[in-house]
Amino acid sequence: MTGSLTGRGGGWYRFRDTWVLPASPKAVFDAVVDLAAYPLWWRDVRSVSRVDEDTAELVCRSRLPYALTVRMHRDRQDEREGRLRVLLSGDLEGTLAGALVAVGNGTRLEITQEVEARKPLLRKLDRVARPVFRINHALMMRRGQHGLQGYLGR
Repeated sequence: MTGSLTGRGGGWYRFRDTWVLPASPKAVFDAVVDLAAYPLWWRDVRSVSRVDEDTAELVCRSRLPYALTVRMHRDRQDEREGRLRVLLSGDLEGTLAGALVAVGNGTRLEITQEVEARKPLLRKLDRVARPVFRINHALMMRRGQHGLQGYLGR
């Protein structure tokens, strides 16, 4: 996994992560679009509630003492091209996009998130806690990658 974060200040963040997974692009694609199964493999995703055919609400909590509630609305889902994108609203607003590429016997999943923190606590602490938020995000993404590897290996 690799990850980076840049910010425009004022609660804006851009995260980039790359996961290399030991499964076919189809298996990875099927797993990442099945939001209801996230709590089975990603311990930071505490719950998922279906809102409608294209929208789900996730409650996430990592190491820091707060939860984030985020609605994910499907914007693009193209298995053939290995591309997906969701619109985020709630405690984080913006986009999350994924691109899948076959590599050797596995798949590289490139994840880009461009978000604005809307949760008042995050906005208030942004200036001083940005490095802590970056570390928290990196740890959460690492646990997600390891969880998905195990889930795909079953």
